[in-house]
Amino acid sequence: MSAIKETHFNFPGQTGFYKGKVRDVYTISDKYLVMVVSDRISAFDVVLPEPIPYKGQVLNQIAAKFLQATQDIVPNWVIDVPDPSVTVGKICQPFKVEMVIRGYLAGHAWREYNAGKREVCGVKLPEGLKENDKLPEPIITPTTKASVGHDEDISREEIIKRNIVSEEDYVKLEEYTRLLFQRGTEMADERGLIMVDTKYEFGKADGKITLIDEIHTPDSSRYFYKETYQELQDKNEPQRQLSKEFVRKWLIENGFQGKEDQLVPEMSPEVVKSISDRYIELYENITGEKFRKTESSEILNRVEKNINEFLNRLN
Repeated sequence: MSAIKETHFNFPGQTGFYKGKVRDVYTISDKYLVMVVSDRISAFDVVLPEPIPYKGQVLNQIAAKFLQATQDIVPNWVIDVPDPSVTVGKICQPFKVEMVIRGYLAGHAWREYNAGKREVCGVKLPEGLKENDKLPEPIITPTTKASVGHDEDISREEIIKRNIVSEEDYVKLEEYTRLLFQRGTEMADERGLIMVDTKYEFGKADGKITLIDEIHTPDSSRYFYKETYQELQDKNEPQRQLSKEFVRKWLIENGFQGKEDQLVPEMSPEVVKSISDRYIELYENITGEKFRKTESSEILNRVEKNINEFLNRLN
């Protein structure tokens, strides 16, 4: 199985290129972004050595589905999806915060709570909660968008005080975040899933707040299976998760947590295939649709051809 590890395209009108952890982003005429969602995979802020076939397609198509399903709530950056692994959209000026929203006490919020903190990002939490408990109501726990290093927790008050986002805009970001989370929760519920937490990124285009990046994918969100949730909570057992937590778990079991002196364990073809299969399973569970594998033997040629054809139509 071939996969997109990296791309080195040169498109007509190309004015910029940025290589992220998992995305290669081409700027066209300083107006459009061509985002190639590669098959690279990262965990603990480290890009692992082997790409995962179909992972990029899975993430790109889940994001496309949810962006389309939420465009009545807030406009988004997408113009078209010319290839299963590519999204083309308009350039937006991003806000320097990520809007994280949590319906359950899991992940980072649980670690903070378990360490004795009863306030996360300025939001007070009640006593007596345990890991994965449902919160009285969803809470917004924003983080700064760091150019370098890790994102950091920040409160609503601090964001407004430091003028990272104006109060007027921030109020709208909170409103959109709650509405998007509600829609995501309803769509997950139809699939027998619980949306635990997720994050949204916003920018401005033509003076309007616009939803950017991917949404509701297993890389940006955490899901539990609804049918076993209460039983596992009652027994104090770990929840069955639909996220990329299984990759982190495999790395931890093999002695890697992203620390300086640690080596990434060998990713055998069997391990790579098992991760690929899990991503396809995630896609089918989250969308309720059968995953269609695209032709992967000449994958880079296909991607380049589809982008060029789209850009020709755009101009």
